[in-house]
Amino acid sequence: MKIPRRPSVDGSRPALRPVLGQRPPERVAAAVLLLHGGQAEALQAPPLLNLPALRMQPFAGAIARATAPAEVLVARVRYRHRGWNGAEAHPVADTVRALGELRDLVGPVPVVLVGHSMGARAALRAAGEPEVKGVVALAPWCPPGEPVDHLRGRTVVALHDESDRITAAPETWSLLGRAEAAGAQVLSIRMSPGGHTMLRGAPLWHRTAAEATAALLGLGPLPTGPLKAPRRTGGGSLRIACRDAS
Repeated sequence: MKIPRRPSVDGSRPALRPVLGQRPPERVAAAVLLLHGGQAEALQAPPLLNLPALRMQPFAGAIARATAPAEVLVARVRYRHRGWNGAEAHPVADTVRALGELRDLVGPVPVVLVGHSMGARAALRAAGEPEVKGVVALAPWCPPGEPVDHLRGRTVVALHDESDRITAAPETWSLLGRAEAAGAQVLSIRMSPGGHTMLRGAPLWHRTAAEATAALLGLGPLPTGPLKAPRRTGGGSLRIACRDAS
């Protein structure tokens, strides 16, 4: 299978993009789409040398290794704009467009969305699309009031360092609680160290995210470790399991 690189007949560039160094399988049975971070407000296109996108490269490699030898496509979402941009929520539209392009290429296959910061917010918003089985959210941007009803029946795994000064881990845990009450299966993983850039302790972030992604595709168990302060909310038999990664 080959991911088109050229603009379509209407001149728009594809939202579904290959990951550097990753060769798509000949037959695609499932897919993982990576969504990098960005800014709250920025209408310009991401630069060619895009550090948030480069930050996702090692996650792509770890996920490819964790899902081998299954026929899993690891690709990324190309944003038209660098920012979220208020009600426009541009990265969400780009993600939905990438899912449509994927569907046109290989038909309906299970998809896991792996996003960082703004990309995690976009992944959570787009998780209601029918192909999406779950989301792995890395230091997600989860402002109060984010919708969660569409997450019913999905699995959301969130990794966050509580010392993160860019996005707030308590807001992530709050969103997970509301998502569980809406019928989602959720797992919160307190990461330390890492901060927002996930550079300190990077191998642990890569490994944990890859294990979670493979698990959401049915290729292994969810990340294991000592569970801390499990609690129930209003989500029936589902549980938030907060643990420290190690």
